[in-house]
Amino acid sequence: MLTQINEVKKRIDARSQKTRTEYLKKIEIWKTKSPNRNNLGCSNLAHTFAACGQKGKSENLNIKKFIGIITAYNDMLSAHAPFEAYPKKLKKEAEKLNLHVQVAGGVPAMCDGITQGEPGMELSLFSRDTIALSTAVGLSHNVFDSAICMGTCDKIVPGLLMGALQFGHLPVIFIPGGPMSTGISNEAKSESRKSFAAGEISKIDLLEIEQQAYHSPGTCTFYGTANTNQLIAEAMGFQLPGSAFTPSDSPLRELLNAESLKSLMRLMDSEIGIGEMLDINNWLNAMIVLLASGGSTNLVIHLIAMARCAGYIISPEDFNNLSSVIPLLCQVYPNGKADVNEFHAEGGIARLLTNLLDADLIYENIQTVAGLGLQKYTKIPAINDSNENNLDWREVDFELITATSIRTAKNPFKNNGGIKFIGGDIAEGVIKVSALEKENEIITGPARVFTSQEDVLNAFELNELNADLIIVLLGQSPTSNGMPELHKLTSPINVLQSKGYKIALVTDGRMSGASGSFPALIHAVSINNNLYKIQDNDQLTLDLKKAIFSIENFDSEREPIHIESNGFGLGRELFSIFRSNVGSVSNGASIFYE
Repeated sequence: MLTQINEVKKRIDARSQKTRTEYLKKIEIWKTKSPNRNNLGCSNLAHTFAACGQKGKSENLNIKKFIGIITAYNDMLSAHAPFEAYPKKLKKEAEKLNLHVQVAGGVPAMCDGITQGEPGMELSLFSRDTIALSTAVGLSHNVFDSAICMGTCDKIVPGLLMGALQFGHLPVIFIPGGPMSTGISNEAKSESRKSFAAGEISKIDLLEIEQQAYHSPGTCTFYGTANTNQLIAEAMGFQLPGSAFTPSDSPLRELLNAESLKSLMRLMDSEIGIGEMLDINNWLNAMIVLLASGGSTNLVIHLIAMARCAGYIISPEDFNNLSSVIPLLCQVYPNGKADVNEFHAEGGIARLLTNLLDADLIYENIQTVAGLGLQKYTKIPAINDSNENNLDWREVDFELITATSIRTAKNPFKNNGGIKFIGGDIAEGVIKVSALEKENEIITGPARVFTSQEDVLNAFELNELNADLIIVLLGQSPTSNGMPELHKLTSPINVLQSKGYKIALVTDGRMSGASGSFPALIHAVSINNNLYKIQDNDQLTLDLKKAIFSIENFDSEREPIHIESNGFGLGRELFSIFRSNVGSVSNGASIFYE
């Protein structure tokens, strides 16, 4: 099967030859210039050691290796609250290994779960590139031999990696916080949201239910963008095996963090920088596991942007081509009933990677922070039987563990990956099919055109959407308003579905990684501005089988609608420079590349 995957690999390699070569040349130059401790002036060095105590000042600069931490800690995000204690503990471990650890900088980390449906969501996608910039600032002092990036959630991991790749000469390892324990089931949570949208329960009742779902430090337990990041981090090898979904409060967590320092020592001794380590096979592995797991569509955008920072040019078509080869091997909510804790208990990432390797559907020969070979990521971390301070990775016979959320390639949930790419003369975009019961259905209906999420919700409240129709929500692109997620539409549309109506959504915005329960053509890029020429009652067809979006008797000479962007309040004015300079969604919607 790798033969077909290799065809995609060849195309990426060919179009990336110039940019990847230039990137690797920069790495070689900075290997000779970094770190710069021996050439810094005494005043510069004094600033470096000022907060470290007297001991640091008198040490020979070459005795210890310096490790800089870039942290996304704040205690507003449950997923990032655990990071508060990590630096202090890592510094204690570093002393045993004759390493010097400092927090080099912090990056912003916002929660889409808080800003969903609110103006602040318009900063969400742009926060990724802001995090990349902040990471660069933190490492710009050029005194570090390697770096640790601490982050878990939606835009945070992509932003950290994009920033770290600008320091591709440095060994870098990522440390996550792990998931919170399972509270109320995701299915029950979804049903309660539908009940609230239908007016069957009060807001205080819904809040009580939601607090049972989000109840402690750690990542949310559904398989959204945050946890898709975590799966990809292991499949690419820039995070230790088993670290993604080891629970936040597990005693294994501290051992994994300590092992991260040992891994960095090996990488420093071997002079393996993250930019060299993440070669083409690593990036293909990320794309493969995204499809095989039915992960978040947000990662299509993020992977394109991340890879570009390493000199690789990936296109949406590459995902499309892989999707015809890679089967869907996982069902984790919203694609199934299991949450990530149940997925992890059934073998999780190690089992998925084992199944992909057995089917020759993923590259084993990659360099990782754990050493050479993806095979290392098919083992499970465990506390050493004879020494509780040591960590082992153990081989497991996964056939002895009953699993409902993971299958083999011989018996997949679906024969194609969890994402389809839709084309046509009107627009191009993606649709998440991993959670759809009828992934090949044809949806035909009149258009209802909106230019804000609030207008859609108001129309729902007024019972104006009780029909078979296709909702067209425009003005949600990166240049319009920052491309917010539109997850707040999920429950109302689910209510319409439960009433028996055939409903679909077409938008140039994003949906949450926790979405996918109804057909949604998202990330839509308009062809000749045709998407903006759609009018109410136009007869639309979303053909999922042929992967085409079309309009009956379409008049391409129509004038497109013009949408005025609001863009003020809650800091949005500051991001006008992002909206004016952001590149296309097809290129990762980044301010760094057109």
